[in-house]
Amino acid sequence: MWKKITSVFSNVGSHFPRQFRSHRVHASAYQNVPQRRQLSPVEKRLRIIKILRFLAVLVVFFVIASLIAFFTVFAWVSRDLPQPGKVVRTQGFSTKFFDRNGKLLYDLYADERRDPVTIDQIPKNLQNATVSIEDKEFYTHQGFDPLTPLRIVYNYVFRRRRVIGGSTLTQQLVKNVLLTNERSVMRKFKELVLAIQIERTFKKDQILEMYLNEAPYGGNAAGVGAASQMYFGKPTSQLNLVESAVLAGLPQRPTAYSPYSGQALKDGTPLWKNRAKGVLTSMYDNKYINKNEYDQSLKDLDTVQFKRMDTSLQAPHFIFYVRNLL
Repeated sequence: MWKKITSVFSNVGSHFPRQFRSHRVHASAYQNVPQRRQLSPVEKRLRIIKILRFLAVLVVFFVIASLIAFFTVFAWVSRDLPQPGKVVRTQGFSTKFFDRNGKLLYDLYADERRDPVTIDQIPKNLQNATVSIEDKEFYTHQGFDPLTPLRIVYNYVFRRRRVIGGSTLTQQLVKNVLLTNERSVMRKFKELVLAIQIERTFKKDQILEMYLNEAPYGGNAAGVGAASQMYFGKPTSQLNLVESAVLAGLPQRPTAYSPYSGQALKDGTPLWKNRAKGVLTSMYDNKYINKNEYDQSLKDLDTVQFKRMDTSLQAPHFIFYVRNLL
């Protein structure tokens, strides 16, 4: 009886498709599967070396490709740029009215007040403060940061053509005088090309002098000559260390850092004072001032005096008469 029943079920199972039938796998079958061989320490080390070598080749290839692309665009952009000699301003200066005793009555200008000064009229502290906070490698580079070509390519590929930072004093001079404030890869290329040409044409002191006469210092003041008169009521040559630090910190954000803006940190510290502290700290870190000068300057920041804003007009009839003749 039992044999009949089992035979019936075995016959029924034979009619199912092969994929629905159960299979019994013997343990001996697994013994025939080849096992993955373990790498020895030497082989593992060789594999790591191969991977690192491959990555190094990729990096070298990327660097070479970036440099080729950079210098190709460099040559193409150079064709339509203004001459580097045009960075020297020959017009747009202020017209000054004096009385018979040499007292300044009025300063006439179009959009920006400019009082040009020579490098020997600019205190060394102001020169050092500017270089220290804006471009500490100014006296050693050739007009641009060596990583700029790679930064431009990186920004073009990964930041959708946004260009961020990295401008030297020479590049800032180019932007202020010859180009616009447009933030694009093409403008950055032009700025870079012109900066290199200017470095080949002028000496470092000449470039620094031009920068200090062109940088924005807030309000209508363009250049340290106008800024010194506007903020401190004195010629640039008479600025002390603290006043030089205040002026050197303004070009980065002229409106926010202006002593007349009234902007301050959450703790009430004026932005101009916080920025001036940063300038003095940078000067100390770069060994332009010693510890005693640094400590004393921080104390003097609390007593610095700014010129009062005076909008009154002296001798208006005379001034308007002469202005109409110009």
